[in-house]
Amino acid sequence: MHLYTFGGLLAALASVQPSLGANFTYNDTDFLLNGEPFKIIGGQMDAQRVPWQEWDSRLAFARAMGLNTISTYVYWNQIEDQPGQYITNGSNNFAAYAEKAQDAGLQVVLRVGPYICGEHEWGGFPAWLNNIDNMTVRSNNPQFLERTQSWLNWLGDWLDPLMINNGGPIIMVQVENEYGFYDSDHTYTSALAAQFESAFTGGAILYTNDGPDALEAGAIPNILAETDGSTIDGPKARAKDGMKGPNMDGEYYITWLDQWGQPHQSIVGNTERIASIQADLAAALDNNTSFSLYMFNGGTNFGFQNGADWGNSTLPITTSYDYGAPLDESGRPTDIYYALREALGNYTSDLPDVPDIDPMINISSIDVKPAFYLFDALPTPQTMDTPVNMEQLNQWYGFTLYRYNVSDSVSGLLTPGVAAKDRIIVYVNGERQGVIDSLYPAGEQQNVTLDLKAGDTLDLLSENLGRINFGSLITSQTKGVIGDVKVSDTVLSGWDVYTLPLESGLDKPSGASAPGNVSSADSPIFYTGTFDVSTPGDTFLELPGWTKGVIWVNGNNLGRFWTIGPQQSYFLPGAWLEKTKNTILILNLEPSGSEGTVNGVTNRTWAVQPDPDAP
Repeated sequence: MHLYTFGGLLAALASVQPSLGANFTYNDTDFLLNGEPFKIIGGQMDAQRVPWQEWDSRLAFARAMGLNTISTYVYWNQIEDQPGQYITNGSNNFAAYAEKAQDAGLQVVLRVGPYICGEHEWGGFPAWLNNIDNMTVRSNNPQFLERTQSWLNWLGDWLDPLMINNGGPIIMVQVENEYGFYDSDHTYTSALAAQFESAFTGGAILYTNDGPDALEAGAIPNILAETDGSTIDGPKARAKDGMKGPNMDGEYYITWLDQWGQPHQSIVGNTERIASIQADLAAALDNNTSFSLYMFNGGTNFGFQNGADWGNSTLPITTSYDYGAPLDESGRPTDIYYALREALGNYTSDLPDVPDIDPMINISSIDVKPAFYLFDALPTPQTMDTPVNMEQLNQWYGFTLYRYNVSDSVSGLLTPGVAAKDRIIVYVNGERQGVIDSLYPAGEQQNVTLDLKAGDTLDLLSENLGRINFGSLITSQTKGVIGDVKVSDTVLSGWDVYTLPLESGLDKPSGASAPGNVSSADSPIFYTGTFDVSTPGDTFLELPGWTKGVIWVNGNNLGRFWTIGPQQSYFLPGAWLEKTKNTILILNLEPSGSEGTVNGVTNRTWAVQPDPDAP
């Protein structure tokens, strides 16, 4: 992990050597690269959703499909994880990503935001913004604009050598994201645009991206205003609203996102739909409309980085961000890829051959055994009268355990604070009593009735399923148990609170015994094992018979698994494997004693299954 303070950035910049610059501008009808008309034939692949070791391969596939530009969101939260500290290694290394794109013959569009949506955790905002007094994100709020200014200045200083005028491939930088769907405060967006103009001085074009019906609300004076969605409706809306400059569809959707418990979105094998996309994109280019496919390659929400939508309940995004893209989650071409290569090949004179890629591997059986209980590996608690949210504990992701030692008998319906934020498993004396899950609307969640005796221990294990990334609720995204916990009308006061971010899992404590006779009443259990492979390669892990939890391999957090689907297979990059002594750690949140064999497969399974914890 590379941590840089602002003052320490100069050392990081030393490796970035700009060459003689180019020029990227536009007139009323065209983008101009060195004075010549340039159509952006783009696709999105977010650097931070792909293992950095696989960037070269996937960028080569992009170029071979006929793309000349790659777009990427920049997730503020993953880089500035703590205020003023910046993590720039691994898949956060945007300087390296831009250089690799340039080596592959691609221009780069940075979608900075700093709100980016993207079905990403809180739309890319760092969770510590919740701890700043009087903070309101996405608004003309002094506290918010102070933090965006600091972030954008740092980012601009880091990446300025890779802007187009300085010899780099970055041709455009996006301001905000689909703001017109959210509000129309032009005072805020103009203030944010001024920050961008100050921070990014290397000649990249600043632009906004909004839906055709929200174009005017999201547009910023003197900033290029583009649209997403339809390659037909966007140009019509731009003409109607009198927008200047060339047309670009900043997000042409191949399919759509996946949410836990909902059917998988894909058009693989749908020849009619694929043909319509071929026709759409050819017509767009013939009519001088640039575009960026959303997504070219979706990648994976590794760790706890998925976001959540909101209807009348929480709609968390799956670990996979496959998005039904031409290049699938593992970086392999689909029938969509070859069809688009055929269509886009007509618009380039130097289409490279499709790259080779190593085959995926099967792992027939991975022997994992229950190693220790999560509740036997707790850190030192913080004590308090009333539970507080996760962020006040200086924790951003994972789980928080709220423990109450019962002094007086009490019975009745459990009310866990103001709401389940997001999923609470309830235990008494280590035995599971029920699950209160915001996947279901308030009023329809499971009722957990308790009969507590003096000397009992009540545990509330709260899981952050992903902060909301879109809509009006985005302004306040605190997690954990908040406010009074009641049993019937009795307020429970005096709590021990344990932070469990679990970024890399947990080590077995000395003296902890392995669970035996595992049953459905058990508290969460860590399972461990080791395995060898003849040749390291990409695979998908499957866990038949397991309900919910998290997987780590060699210390890398693959993300959440959940039997409700649609995702039943979990991407394990070959870059994270060794030939021998690979370690696997699985947090089994809801043990049953009937867990099946863990294995690695080459073909994924998508299936929605009943929720065993449904109310």
